[in-house]
Amino acid sequence: MRRYARGIAYAATGRVAEAKQEQTAFRAAVKRVPETSFLFQNPSLNILGVAEAMLDGEIAYRKGDYPTAFARLEHAVELDDGLNYDEPWGWMQPARHALGALLLEQDHLQKAKAVYREDLKLHPHNMWALHGLEECLRRQDKTAEADAVLVKFKKASARADVDVDRSCFCRLETKCGESCDTKAEAN
Repeated sequence: MRRYARGIAYAATGRVAEAKQEQTAFRAAVKRVPETSFLFQNPSLNILGVAEAMLDGEIAYRKGDYPTAFARLEHAVELDDGLNYDEPWGWMQPARHALGALLLEQDHLQKAKAVYREDLKLHPHNMWALHGLEECLRRQDKTAEADAVLVKFKKASARADVDVDRSCFCRLETKCGESCDTKAEAN
């Protein structure tokens, strides 16, 4: 997991060569995980499959290969959804957050909106997905609907210990409109 995390961090900061080195090391480490290894209710290899797809997607995205990036991140969502229910979750970083944020960064508003709405079906008070959905709606000039989502976002994020200015910190740009401005004013 350390190799995964470092790879994601390198990719998100544009250090693709270093991200690819971590990706290679991650894959080598995964080969050493026995099929009999479990983390509570999930085979470790299933959890690591989500990590691999996310890392592949993040690296492809930073290389500018958006079709591959989105395909790999969509696969990560499928793998994440396929994990057995567990407390705590077997995979803690929702793949939809990265997929939605990067779709939004590339102005694929309809697809991003669908990703956030799906996430909110599973986790109705998820401040990250609420932020992404609000931004999608605002950028589509659906002000009344965006305002309603903003109210939910404010309630969900009221006790957050970080300022949420995008639905995933893997997204480098912030064009989030009122929700970011509102959070900034509150501080």
